[in-house]
Amino acid sequence: MQKKLSVVAATVVLLGLSGCGLFSEKIDETKGWSAAKLYSEANEELEGQHYERAIQLYERLESSYPFGTYAQQAQMNIAYAYYKSQDQAQALAAVERFIKLHPNHANVDYMYYLRGLINFNDQISFLNFVYEQDATERDPKATREAYAAFKELVTKFPNSKYTPDSLDRMRYLLNAMASYEVHVARYYYRRGAYLAAANRAMGIMNDFRDTPVIEEALFIMIRSYDKLGMTELKNDTERVFKLNYPNSKFLDEGKKQERKWWRFWSSNASM
Repeated sequence: MQKKLSVVAATVVLLGLSGCGLFSEKIDETKGWSAAKLYSEANEELEGQHYERAIQLYERLESSYPFGTYAQQAQMNIAYAYYKSQDQAQALAAVERFIKLHPNHANVDYMYYLRGLINFNDQISFLNFVYEQDATERDPKATREAYAAFKELVTKFPNSKYTPDSLDRMRYLLNAMASYEVHVARYYYRRGAYLAAANRAMGIMNDFRDTPVIEEALFIMIRSYDKLGMTELKNDTERVFKLNYPNSKFLDEGKKQERKWWRFWSSNASM
């Protein structure tokens, strides 16, 4: 009797497992859909900000109908969907894939622009270090990559409709990179590394000549040369500084030997 009960129990378990397998199979609702329908449904999901679902449908479209304009547009939209979902790595991978596969596509300029946007948005958080982080703790890699991406677009597609906005963003990014450099120079100065501060400031003069931070870079050079006892260099730099910035706020601060001029930019430091 016990043996029979065991057999019955085993049979029930097997049937249960079999039933779970049968009923857990997901029905592919997209089976048999045309490329146009897949594209339309994916676009609706994208507009509704359902990015994961949109990506799934675009990928299904690309795999089912790999040739034609729908597939190419799906590849572009996949990159955009990843960008909107803030998945930077996947977005950049999708952009690079499209550029490699379709270098002569009529809208490939948009993909270069999107590559810049992906890095541009990532570098926004980098700017928070001005008040929250020491400048040397953050390497503005995304800033440089965004600048390079926009520059490539502007160079390859000077007449693109995305070029004017790219130029504006390049100016912004150039100022951001220059600001990072001056923060590093200031960091060196306040820690007594005066030669390193002077050299960093000189690099700013060479690489970021048309940015607003040139004024402070010159002043850092003056103060650093003074601390190093390099009187001739200090005087020469000071003459250039006064000629170009006769009403500079740094001149007044420089007269107050004990006051820390760099603390203008530190919200947490006391004077």
